[in-house]
Amino acid sequence: MLKHVTCWLVLLLVSASGSARPRQAAAKPAPVQKVIIDTDIGDDIDDAFALALALRSPELQILGITTTFGDTAERAKLVDRFLAATGEANIPVAAGIPTPPKTAFTQRAYAEGGDHSKSISHPKAVDFLLSELRRYPGEITLIAIGPLGNVGAVIEKDPKTFLQLKRVVMMGGSIERGYDESPDSPSHTPDAEWNVVNSIPAAQKLFASGVPIFMMPLDATQLRLDEGKRAYLFGQGTAVTDQLTLLYQEWGRQTPILYDPMTIAFALSPGLCPVAAMHIQVDEKGFTRVTAGLPNASVCLHSDPEAFFDFYLGRVTRHQEPASRVH
Repeated sequence: MLKHVTCWLVLLLVSASGSARPRQAAAKPAPVQKVIIDTDIGDDIDDAFALALALRSPELQILGITTTFGDTAERAKLVDRFLAATGEANIPVAAGIPTPPKTAFTQRAYAEGGDHSKSISHPKAVDFLLSELRRYPGEITLIAIGPLGNVGAVIEKDPKTFLQLKRVVMMGGSIERGYDESPDSPSHTPDAEWNVVNSIPAAQKLFASGVPIFMMPLDATQLRLDEGKRAYLFGQGTAVTDQLTLLYQEWGRQTPILYDPMTIAFALSPGLCPVAAMHIQVDEKGFTRVTAGLPNASVCLHSDPEAFFDFYLGRVTRHQEPASRVH
């Protein structure tokens, strides 16, 4: 009897002290990354899908969004409306250097349909980028998902300050795989990819700059959002998915290829697009060639579409209030 009482007392004391089971360490929150997104949103639709992923990711402190290529002022209006509709109107928007348009601005009606009861003045993208780099030296990831005109202009104006970037994560280039003719016949011949071929001198400056570059080329980014995934995404009825639905309808085509969202996904979860060190040279025709020399970029040649879409859809469709962002 005494033996049983003693055992019971020991168990009681252990239970009270909490030492009967190991304590689970509190999960560490993911570190917040300061990012600026440079985008040619408004022509193709993948930029909007990339912006949606960024807005649904509290690990990203979005310092600002800069527009590049073509009608950059109109692109800035589009971003204004998207941010206002998703509760993120406090994120600064800067308009980049305009260029002669080469494509149709398919989502112009959305850009013009926002609340423009008051005139919105956008700062110049180059000045904004340099200001933020001086404010946060060594801390900013620049996510480049359009032609690199703004990037080249920043390097040209102040190359020393450009070196204060933590890194550039870019969608661009083509190493072994070009544009696919169809989902079932991937191209095995490299192409001069759009973002690079429309900013060849700027791309050459970037790869010679010395800033760490993480490159998501055509090889790893031809990720088709099929009908079933679209129906699931657009059926969520959140502020973000509703804006994507509107922009998709204006885009007027059927199957989006989510080139640009891989840059955001990589910044959040690098395992989605494993990289290898390479020396990249941009030739006079806009091809990104792997050549001999010390590595100047980390390049992703292969991604897992299923893992990417699991991550993307899970993140964008989860119901949450807009993240609080400090600028």
